[in-house]
Amino acid sequence: MNSVRDTLVGPPPTQAQILEHEHSTDPMEKSCVILSYLIAIAFLPISLLFTYRVARQYERVLILRLGKLRRGGARGPGLYFVLPCVDQTHTMDIRTIVFDIFPYQVLTKDSCTIKIDVTMFCRIVNPIKTVVSVTNFYVATLNLVATSLRNIIGQKNLAEFLSERDAIVKSLKRILDEGTAPWGVKVISVEIMGVCLPKDLQRSMASEAEASREARAKLVAAEGELLASKALSEASNIMVENPVTIHLRYLQTLLAVASNKNSTIIFPLPTDLLKRFLGTTSKKSAKPESSRSVRSSESKGSISRTEIV
Repeated sequence: MNSVRDTLVGPPPTQAQILEHEHSTDPMEKSCVILSYLIAIAFLPISLLFTYRVARQYERVLILRLGKLRRGGARGPGLYFVLPCVDQTHTMDIRTIVFDIFPYQVLTKDSCTIKIDVTMFCRIVNPIKTVVSVTNFYVATLNLVATSLRNIIGQKNLAEFLSERDAIVKSLKRILDEGTAPWGVKVISVEIMGVCLPKDLQRSMASEAEASREARAKLVAAEGELLASKALSEASNIMVENPVTIHLRYLQTLLAVASNKNSTIIFPLPTDLLKRFLGTTSKKSAKPESSRSVRSSESKGSISRTEIV
């Protein structure tokens, strides 16, 4: 990672290498500057249209005189003066720039190919470094983002990448801050807009998620049945100790059924009456059976007697 960043960034220039003095010791350069002043004075007031320019509020202008950066740094906003034929200007926009990086494929640690869409927001904070230190900061920043993100994701599994996106974004921003600082560019934020997975991988992940959800649902249902059985056991113990609670339960059930406004009529019948009724019927059925057995035994005895005679 460091080698790639060092290759793109290079050693940062010092302040002495960036800023040069306006006055040069070369007599040829002095003569060119004096000649340019004379031309500007000779063509007054027409030359004012070319020597005075305006920089907008969001612009900064760097003036290179005979290829050397003038002392005083960036000009603007407002009026600034340039000499014809010897001064060259570079206008830099210091507003926030949006880098919409095109989706590209990245290989994870577990050999899964994914397509990532990244958006980055940055701005120029030092126009002098941006002009002097890098040829095209736009292309350089895009390449730095792509290589850094590819290296970070290559060290993560697919599951880690999907669950640790915030940590990956923070790590990427830290690398970009270190890489773009010598260029005079400040990265405001980096966002992973979207992740596109292959269809086969999507189907397998959906099946895995569905199976895990079904397993959790079964566990929750089993826990609910266990709690319900414990509650029913405690309620039955209370009802056994106090039989009146059974009648109260009958009335609650009748109230719940009547609240639905249906035509079903339920009449609660106490179980004690049923037990008494069942007890009397069992006694009555037992008496005929006993009389029948006596009669059958008497008939068998008479038959045996006739046989003996």
